[in-house]
Amino acid sequence: MILVLGLVGFTMLMLVLEWIRADMVALLVVVVIGLTGVIPSDRVFNGFAGNAVIAIIAIMIMGEGLDRAGVLNLTAHMVMRLAKGMESRLGLVINLMASLFSAVIPSQALAALMIPVSSRLSARTGVPLSKLLLPMAFCILTGTNTTLIANSPLIVLNDLIASANANLLPGAHTIPKFGLFSVTPAGLALAAVGVAYFYFFGRKLLPGHEDERLKVTPGRTESYFADTYGIVGETAELTVTAESPLVGMSIGEAEQLHDSPMILAIKSGNEARMAPPADHVIWVGSVLGVLGPREQLNRFANNQLCRLSTRMRQLTELFNPTRAGISEVVIPPVSRFIKHTIGELRLRKRFGISVLAVNRGEQVLRDDVRAVTLRAGDTVVVHSTWRDLSLASEDRDLVVVTDIPKEEQRPGKIWQAVGFFVLAKCLALFTNLDLSVAMMCGAIGMLLSGVLNMDEAYKAINWKTIFVTACLIPLGWSMDATGTAAWLAQYVLHYLGHASPWVLQGTLAVLTLLFSQVMSNVGATVMMVPIAISVAVATGGNPSAYALIVAVSSSNTFLLSSGHPALMMVTGPGGYKGRDFLRVGAPLTLAMLIVTLVSINLLFR
Repeated sequence: MILVLGLVGFTMLMLVLEWIRADMVALLVVVVIGLTGVIPSDRVFNGFAGNAVIAIIAIMIMGEGLDRAGVLNLTAHMVMRLAKGMESRLGLVINLMASLFSAVIPSQALAALMIPVSSRLSARTGVPLSKLLLPMAFCILTGTNTTLIANSPLIVLNDLIASANANLLPGAHTIPKFGLFSVTPAGLALAAVGVAYFYFFGRKLLPGHEDERLKVTPGRTESYFADTYGIVGETAELTVTAESPLVGMSIGEAEQLHDSPMILAIKSGNEARMAPPADHVIWVGSVLGVLGPREQLNRFANNQLCRLSTRMRQLTELFNPTRAGISEVVIPPVSRFIKHTIGELRLRKRFGISVLAVNRGEQVLRDDVRAVTLRAGDTVVVHSTWRDLSLASEDRDLVVVTDIPKEEQRPGKIWQAVGFFVLAKCLALFTNLDLSVAMMCGAIGMLLSGVLNMDEAYKAINWKTIFVTACLIPLGWSMDATGTAAWLAQYVLHYLGHASPWVLQGTLAVLTLLFSQVMSNVGATVMMVPIAISVAVATGGNPSAYALIVAVSSSNTFLLSSGHPALMMVTGPGGYKGRDFLRVGAPLTLAMLIVTLVSINLLFR
C-alpha cells in the first residue's frame, strides 16, 4: 500500500510539474509495478492489450478517416446554411456540431478538426473567432460523455470495474460493465446544459473585443501581415548583381545583416524554392523573395547592390495564394517540438516552412525567432506552400489553425467512411462483441476501402495518449489488489461516514475534477474510480453510479487552459487569458457538477 501510494504521489507530482514527459512517467510507473511484484509480472503490460486501449486506437483511426473523407468540410457548409451569418445562431450551430461529433471522435482530435472550420466561418461571417473557439472547446468536453466511444476515461472505466470485481469479497455482487450507450441519458443532459449555457450567457461572459491578430484567413501576404500582425510591408523580388556583397553568403548570414527583410523564397538558375534553409548559398543572379516595408527594401537593395522589383515576375508561381501563403499553427501538448528552439528544429530545411512570428499569450515574438523555445499552446505564424504545411502537420507536432487547401482529401470515399463508422457503432450496440473488436471492424473497413492508407492510420494514432492510458491502467489495478483503494475509502468514511450519499458523491466528484485540472483525466479516473467503488461498497451505495460520477467528473476541466489538450489548442488562436477560463469556466463547472450528480442518480435509482 505504501508503495502504491508513493507511485500515485509521484505520478501526480510529475504530471503537474512536467519535469518528465507524461508518457515516460507512465512507463516508469508500470515498470516499477512489475519489478516490485505489486501485480503478477505476466499482467503488468496487459493494459496495452486491454479493451480500452485497442478501442481508443480504432476510434482515432476512424476519426482520421472521417476527416480525410471531408465530413468536416460538409459540416462547415451545413453550419453556414443553418446560421445564415447571425452571430448567436452561428455559435449555437457550431456548439451543437461540436457536441454531436464529440460523442464519436476523441476530444483532442475533434478540436484540431474544428478549429479550421471555426476560423473559416469566422472569416466568412465577420464573427470574432474569440467568440467561437472557447464555447466550441467547452462543448466538446461537455458532449464527450454522451457515449463510451470517444471519452478515454469512460472507455477505461470497464477495465477498472473488471479489476474491482476480481477483488470483491466472496459472495459480493459483481459490478456490471457499462454498455456503449449506458451513459447516454446523463451525457445528453450534460451536453444540453453546455450548449444552453453559451446560448444564454456566452455573449456576457466571453471576451468582448476582437484582436486583429486573430483573423486567420489565408490571403495575400502583405495584406495578411498588415491586418493581423501589425507588420507593415509587402512582398518584392531582389535580384543579386555581380557586385553585391550578398554573393557567396548563406541565407542565414544575409538575414543577420542590418535592416535585412524577411527572406521567404529564392530562385537560383532554373531552381526556385520556398523557405530556403539557413545554409543555402546566394549566387550572382539569385532572385530573393522578400517581405518588408518599402523604405526598408529600398535601403537594403541600395546597400547590398541588388535590383529591386515590387512586382512579382520570377517568383509569381511560388507566391500564388492558391499554392502558398501565410498561416497559423498551434503547438499541441503532445508535440515533439516543445522545449526546442526554432533554429534547432530546422523547419525550413526539413519541411519548407519559414517561421515569421510566435504568439504567446499577449506577447508577439518577431525578433530573432530562431532563438525562441517553443511551448505547448504557442501560436506560430509561418509562410510555406500549402502542400508542405499539410505534410508537416501529419506527424501531429503542429496543428494548422488556418483553413488551408488540403490536397489529401478523399471526398469520393465519404460514403465508405460513414458506412464503416456506422457499422462499427451498430456492432457495438446490437451484438455481444467487445467495444475494441467492434471499433476495429470499422477501422479495418476504412483501410480496406481506401478511405486512408496504413501509413496515415499510424500517424492518426496519438501514441502518447496510448502509452499514458495503457501504463496507468495497472496503477488502478494495483490500488485494488493491494487494498489501497479500500484503505483510502475508509479514511474518507472516517470523516464523512455519517454524511448523505449526495455529500459523498459530491466530495468524490470535486476531488476528481480538481485532480483532472492538473493531471490527465485518464490519470484522475484511474486513481479515483477504485476509491469510489470502495466507498460505495462500504456505504451500501451503487458502485456503478459512484464510478460513473468519477469518470464523468474527470472531463469537467474548465477552470485552467492547461486542464485539457483541447483547451490548450484554442488558447493561442482565440487570444484567451487565464481569467477568461475562470470567468467562463467556474459557473459551467458548478452547473456540470450539479447535473452530473442529479442525472446519474436518476439513472441508477
